[in-house]
Amino acid sequence: MIEAEWWEYDSPAEMAEAVAGDVGFIIESALDARGAALLALPGGGTPRPIYAKLSKAKFNWKKIVVVPTDDRLVPITDDLSNAKLLAQTFLPLGARVVPITGEIQDAKLAGNSADARLQDLPWPPDLCWLGMGGDGHTASIFAGPDLKEALDAPKARRAIGVTPDPLPPEAPVARVTLTRAAILSARTILITITGQAKRDLLEQAIADGQSSRLPIGRVLAEAEQPIDIHWCP
Repeated sequence: MIEAEWWEYDSPAEMAEAVAGDVGFIIESALDARGAALLALPGGGTPRPIYAKLSKAKFNWKKIVVVPTDDRLVPITDDLSNAKLLAQTFLPLGARVVPITGEIQDAKLAGNSADARLQDLPWPPDLCWLGMGGDGHTASIFAGPDLKEALDAPKARRAIGVTPDPLPPEAPVARVTLTRAAILSARTILITITGQAKRDLLEQAIADGQSSRLPIGRVLAEAEQPIDIHWCP
């Protein structure tokens, strides 16, 4: 059974303050314990105010490595690129940002390249921070032809290429994503969502577990650690 703790806030600003504090504690703990921190972070709109708060913290950012939980097969200069958002936020602070996409446009080959790049990092991540789409996808693990591969990839596999079917209209491109095993290997898993509809969807996915029709339910059903879920209306 999925062990999830919900944290509720009255506004996005209140949630941003709290989540930035939690992520800061995770970073500090990693730096104290291992002298380095590895963070797998999402793109999208919800994390932006949290990143703005986090960027004001006085860490030894040169000891921090940031990777996207997933990314689209677009140039890093494209606004659809999650790596672009992370680089704009964390590179000026001194952190190392490792993109998981590049010039390769074939999804499978791009996934192989991303996996090879992530194999060079000191796994597991100290944090894997997830969001969730209105269709129940998380990272870029969508329902569709690549779902089983993303869920059942070997534990040593950290990333794969996927092509959602249908392609999301707001970003109709193939992706690279962390596998379920890579996500669940993280020392801490944190989820941020907004709106009642997404809360209802996530609660049902958690209740359904392995039988969930939603990718996020299938991912979380295998979690062995508690999941912190931060939500505001």
